[in-house]
Amino acid sequence: MFESNHARYASYGTVAALPGEMIDAVWQIIDDDLQGLFPLANLLTFKLHNNQGQTTFEYVQTDDDQEVTLRAGFDTQFGYTPELPATVLAYDDGDSQIILLPSETAEH
Repeated sequence: MFESNHARYASYGTVAALPGEMIDAVWQIIDDDLQGLFPLANLLTFKLHNNQGQTTFEYVQTDDDQEVTLRAGFDTQFGYTPELPATVLAYDDGDSQIILLPSETAEH
């Protein structure tokens, strides 16, 4: 899952809500900080937090009962604003990958 040589996209909602550099930062976190360190499911959850005016991406892994089993925070240089989405998701279908908002999933 989440191999960097697969096609990668961002949904319309994500592009409208996040600057391109922040979208790129999610892919970088997956490639540089998560891949190979943690077993990754096909759906990853990132919570965005205000950390002294900067944005922190918090990777949250849950089990089948939706209990949190792992949290890892990644500080960025991007300024935080309340208009940012609270959560972004990354989904890998085996052929391509997309970053999207929870409201854009079929489960919503």
